[in-house]
Amino acid sequence: MRVLLVTTYELGHQPLLIAAPAARLRDRGHDVRCLDLSIQPWDPELVDWAERIAFSVPMHTAMRIARQAITLVRKLRPALPVACFGLYGPFMDDVADHVLGGETDAALVDWVDGRHDPASGTRVVVHLGREAAQAGAPVPARDLLPSLDQYAHLAIAGEERVVGYVEASHGCAHRCRHCPVPVIYDGRLRIVELDAVLADAAQQIAAGAQHITFGDPDFLNGAQHSLRIVRALHERHPDVTFDCTVKVEHVLRHESIWAEMADARCLFVVSAFESVDNATLDRLDKGHTAADAARAVALLRERRIEIRPSWMPFTPWTTLRQVQDLLEFVAEYDLVGNVDPVQYSIRLLLPEGSLLLDHPDLASHLGPYDPERSSYTWTSGDPAMDVLQLELAAIVEQRQTAGDDIPTIYQALRAACDLPEIAVNADTGRPRLTEPWFCCAEPNAEQLGGIAER
Repeated sequence: MRVLLVTTYELGHQPLLIAAPAARLRDRGHDVRCLDLSIQPWDPELVDWAERIAFSVPMHTAMRIARQAITLVRKLRPALPVACFGLYGPFMDDVADHVLGGETDAALVDWVDGRHDPASGTRVVVHLGREAAQAGAPVPARDLLPSLDQYAHLAIAGEERVVGYVEASHGCAHRCRHCPVPVIYDGRLRIVELDAVLADAAQQIAAGAQHITFGDPDFLNGAQHSLRIVRALHERHPDVTFDCTVKVEHVLRHESIWAEMADARCLFVVSAFESVDNATLDRLDKGHTAADAARAVALLRERRIEIRPSWMPFTPWTTLRQVQDLLEFVAEYDLVGNVDPVQYSIRLLLPEGSLLLDHPDLASHLGPYDPERSSYTWTSGDPAMDVLQLELAAIVEQRQTAGDDIPTIYQALRAACDLPEIAVNADTGRPRLTEPWFCCAEPNAEQLGGIAER
């Protein structure tokens, strides 16, 4: 079977989520090709070649772009079987013939082999067994993808380094109400065995990676497993640095590990702060307060590790004061250079099954479901905040296109929020990835409009 696997966006890193199933499909004897639309041009000849095509949709931005790509596929080959797989896969049943969520690699192979259950129809959420922990799976087929140096780099102290990407676990043990992960995983965690993680890291390091991103929703869900991987990675590749994503509550709960993490060359931690309004954090069931977030910044910095907060400033309950408080928090804790500007414009998404949909505080704000965005619509309690969100998003996109640096964009956002300009630390040498976008951000004009033209 000739199989085309397509990815549209995976946060600027080489896409593991098509490399892994590509290896399994190739191992089964299928002829597999991969297309990464974040790097490569749209190729109608590949669509003509394929007997089956599957789109990876692990996040909102990827899903929005995939919808446009599937429209092009349908125009070229109306009868070509199309699947969507990944976190947002189950929300694509209006445009795909088969949809998969959860641990999808084996199920995707079954679909290509014709072994899926036809009684399940198009909407299939894969049973969350222990697929991620199975031994013997082939190493992800990264040779089918563009080279690592074409993806996001680590920027640090005036230089850029090639970055690899692995995952030590899938899913999450927590059920934050706004997060799309619990919609599929429902508080469950699937561990990827140590040797599999290290083998994938090793092949990327051999291909030039100097830094590894651990892309787990929370790297410390399985803290002992993750520590074993960090120790083994550092022992085998002592010059390689890494970053990971960790909840605020886990940063604080596992205070004792951070000195070792720093010694193993952890450069920064991404953490979902979301808001500095405690009532909002409680509605989201984040498990931390604004004071906890401040403690996490101090704790990691004491261990020589930077923190890169992610934010969700715009919810139905947002006020101008809350947005101003967030901007002031960033300045107070010297985080201006640590926050990608798009974070200041993120608006709450409400996919089907979102744990927030039943929250009593949401009822008066909730609107109809929008299938194009795979999210329920909502309006703010203060209509001016809906206008402000659009204004901040436009400022970020325009300023980034113009090449403005992060402190300059931050000052422009302060001005839009009626805050005075202040002196900020303009240090751009702190470690960060060069990809400025984010999984819950709406795709920008170039991402959303450029498929057919590339």
